[in-house]
Amino acid sequence: MHDIHIIGGGLAGSEAAWQLANQGFKVRLSEMRGSGTMTPAHQTEGLAELVCSNSFRSDDAQNNAVGLLHQEMRDLGSLIMAQGDIHKVPAGSALAVDRDGFSDGVTAALAAHPNIEIVRERVDQLPDSGLTIVATGPLTAPGLAESIGTATGKDQLAFFDAIAPIVHRESIDMETAWFQSRWNKGEGKDYINCPMTKEQYYAFHAALLAGEKTEFREWENVPYFEGCMPIEVMAERGVETLRFGPMKGVGLDDPKTGRWPYAVVQLRQDNASATLWNIVGFQTKLKYAEQVALFRTIPGLENAEFARLGGLHRNTFIKSPELLDGELRLKSAPHIRFAGQITGCEGYVESSAIGLLAGRFAAAELAGETLAPPPREMALGALLSHITGEAEAETYQPMNVNFGLFPPIEGRTKKAERKQMYTGRAREAMRGWMAQSSLSSAGS
Repeated sequence: MHDIHIIGGGLAGSEAAWQLANQGFKVRLSEMRGSGTMTPAHQTEGLAELVCSNSFRSDDAQNNAVGLLHQEMRDLGSLIMAQGDIHKVPAGSALAVDRDGFSDGVTAALAAHPNIEIVRERVDQLPDSGLTIVATGPLTAPGLAESIGTATGKDQLAFFDAIAPIVHRESIDMETAWFQSRWNKGEGKDYINCPMTKEQYYAFHAALLAGEKTEFREWENVPYFEGCMPIEVMAERGVETLRFGPMKGVGLDDPKTGRWPYAVVQLRQDNASATLWNIVGFQTKLKYAEQVALFRTIPGLENAEFARLGGLHRNTFIKSPELLDGELRLKSAPHIRFAGQITGCEGYVESSAIGLLAGRFAAAELAGETLAPPPREMALGALLSHITGEAEAETYQPMNVNFGLFPPIEGRTKKAERKQMYTGRAREAMRGWMAQSSLSSAGS
């Protein structure tokens, strides 16, 4: 017997299961990978597998909204953040992880918990009764997606998401490339940088536009999410766009010239042993042969060997501001909660955070109590509020946590001071919320 059924063993489902289990409730965690069904993006059966970047983005809780979200989750005993900290790899001021070690750690922790039963099965229908959390992510299986559509009475929204290629470290020419973080942040040498001259950059840009792309005619007119846009789509916006985006050379000193390069391609460590490095910002829908040929024109990558090439998959999410209440329950069927990217939040950390909240809300309900939603002054509260009502339903699009979701700071202040005012206010709000709600860490 179980107290609650969680469908989906990704980041959100894993976090929700951990929160509930540590509050003493029995959890059935259903994951279709391992039952003979895979998704277009996953490669393993591991829980909380990272399918795109290996970065949880900035870990700066003083000046950055996602760094603040990291800290709030740590304070609430987040499994995802705990395993992220255990399996971190160098990435400047960001938190990046060894993707395999991270997934293995999450899987082992959940499998060892006496209150969690992991079942490898595909669920094709929303349950008619019993507390349920749907955390199937943007790659929800067709049967369940159809069931969700029937229950909500709304057409699903969709967008494309793209995956960046990964390169074997030993195949990178370090006579051309060099180690350095932009402005020497963090350890100062957390990225591999491949410089380009003006001529090389313009030739690369032209080849990128001309390269043969994967076409999905049945999915035409589906918007890309800005935070994970294919590089060739970005390049179509103008010849200089990439130089002010993922290929900007500012803050990087080419040791051969002592100057910033005209453009640069950065690679970030992807595993703990530093044998694999992903090309930062190079999500792509180029066909595989085109990718290999084009990326080997990048100085330093002439002999690159790829552990994984870029890819493209379809993501789906619901109109959460219209369909969900303030505790992430489906208004038309309140025994069902949604969590993670299927709610329309974007990013590993945001997905995990909504899983954490769904787990906490469900635990309170099972205990016969009510958990007040976190205040909007907190990162958790700002994100939850955006998903469940602040955003306009008809134009709803995936969103990373950012200070624009928070209540504004009154008065005129400098940008750096304003960020610290946001984070200071958030910490005070969290202390009050935790005290008011008698919350404690779920990690022990």
